[in-house]
Amino acid sequence: MKHSTRKTHPMNPLSLAVVGHTNTGKTSLLRTLLRDEGFGEVKNQAATTRHVEAATIHDGSTPLITLYDTPGLEDAGGVLDWLETQSAPRLDGIERIEAFLASVAAKQTFEQEAKVLRQLLQSDAALYVIDAREPILPKYKDELTVLSWCAKPIMPVFNFLSQGDTQAWQTMLARRSLHVSSGFDTVAFDFDSEMRLWANLATMLPERTIPELLMNVRQRDWQVLDGEARRLIAHFLLDAAAYQQEISNDDPPEPTLLHMRDAVRQLERQMQQQLLQQYRFYQETVAQTDWALKPFSQDPFDPELWKEYGIRTTSGAAAGALIGLGIDAAALGTSLGLGTAIGGILGGVLPNIHSISNTLTGRQVLHIDPAAITFLAARSMDLLAALQSRGHAAQHRIGIGNANTRPSHLPWTSNKLPPELQKARSQTKWSSLNTGNEEASRNARREAANRLAQDLILQET
Repeated sequence: MKHSTRKTHPMNPLSLAVVGHTNTGKTSLLRTLLRDEGFGEVKNQAATTRHVEAATIHDGSTPLITLYDTPGLEDAGGVLDWLETQSAPRLDGIERIEAFLASVAAKQTFEQEAKVLRQLLQSDAALYVIDAREPILPKYKDELTVLSWCAKPIMPVFNFLSQGDTQAWQTMLARRSLHVSSGFDTVAFDFDSEMRLWANLATMLPERTIPELLMNVRQRDWQVLDGEARRLIAHFLLDAAAYQQEISNDDPPEPTLLHMRDAVRQLERQMQQQLLQQYRFYQETVAQTDWALKPFSQDPFDPELWKEYGIRTTSGAAAGALIGLGIDAAALGTSLGLGTAIGGILGGVLPNIHSISNTLTGRQVLHIDPAAITFLAARSMDLLAALQSRGHAAQHRIGIGNANTRPSHLPWTSNKLPPELQKARSQTKWSSLNTGNEEASRNARREAANRLAQDLILQET
């Protein structure tokens, strides 16, 4: 078997074999590097991957790197014994590996290992995935010895870093002349760690062009994606802030209030799904993401939840105005089941108390309260932060804030909305809930959304 000696260049994608022991997270690594939670099969059991699977990272239509997911090495010790006893000592490593691949043992006894070695010979380099939680066992040393005979650059990649210690591993690897490694947790994603992975790999290759190009592409795409996500959130907040309903003083307000709250809940749910899709956490239906998004599906109009975010429901001016409009504020709060006291915010929906004409005509306009908008903004930014730090192999529920706690800050104080959101109160066309035309409303508020997205960036700390 002839092994490849080609020289890579930008039009000829770099090929990387992802190798390692069974159940160390090879497929998980590919999912996160590919930004595709649907690649391969991830299970907490041995030998999930039985065949070599390939996927390519592109820059537009230009292929950059092809990653090969290989089966787990289960009996490298047996392969090493065969190589040491059945191949001629005068042969070099590649020749001995090729002799093994041509043997009956490779076809019958060591079929999985043969697939790995065959792919590595055809690749430019290998990422050797290590479960940092595991002690250094003889089988891992055997694996590295066998892989080294393929004479290809091998970069160890440590998975599950938060639960393991790599110091002993680093010592063992150095004794095998593997001085360059990377830490990359496939569940708790860190963008800077990915950049270090590609940078470290570049130092091991005779041609660094492709890894460096990929780093530039990824940095560009990450910034673009972040901007798109923040604009998506800004559009959602403006849509909710501009939403209003008009009722007569003689009409019971509860049905309208409940309808408005339900409409905003649905609007938030739509925004959450769009964020998931932007970051390539694909789900076909809302129901399928309930397990993952549960912390983000709690009622956004629950004042008790607001308190966890440090938002207090204080609007003393509202009480007198409501009484002046002929509404029993205390009864209204009770009917909503929120126990809202006079002077409090009525379940996140506030009457327009500034228009004398409304009072004279016996009409009032209801809109979403600033505290509710602030909470929706904080929770949206929490979701964005969670997605930006979530590996595509993660199976756990998406948490809120640091260590699944509430955030330490709000994007702004709850009683002082940014100018764009304040302006939205008088711009009924900005809300698709008013117009029923999502595209027209989005176009009408586009400039305001762009400014608000920048405000979200500036306010984040």
